[in-house]
Amino acid sequence: MSRRARRHFKNIQRSKTKFELQEIASGIQTDLDKRHLTYDEALMLGNLIQNRADQVPGNTIVYAISDRDAYRRTLELYLRDALLTRTEQLLLWEERRRLGISEEEHQSLLEQLLTQWKRQGRNVTIDRFEKPSGGADTV
Repeated sequence: MSRRARRHFKNIQRSKTKFELQEIASGIQTDLDKRHLTYDEALMLGNLIQNRADQVPGNTIVYAISDRDAYRRTLELYLRDALLTRTEQLLLWEERRRLGISEEEHQSLLEQLLTQWKRQGRNVTIDRFEKPSGGADTV
């Protein structure tokens, strides 16, 4: 881990608000753009920011380079038409599995996005969805 990455890591651990975490995430993005950090370091730090954001009170979304942020962008894309179909939910389930996003993280992120969109006056319809079983049926 580079010296800059360690500095960001310490700041993440010391942060007490989501606003501070967002400032750190912006600094990480700037350092990545200036090539002071590698993408892998930025991704690792972004995932740490998301984990720390779960521990800090508040229900705002922290935008940082992370697996969760990639999933959030995918979720926003599927919600753009204000309808989350079963097919889209199946694709999201597969994406969660690939990125290692838990069901709890998904529900929390979905609730945050829906709250944000409701404040903007948007309605979203979500079809009922049963979690895939994961195994093939035997005959």
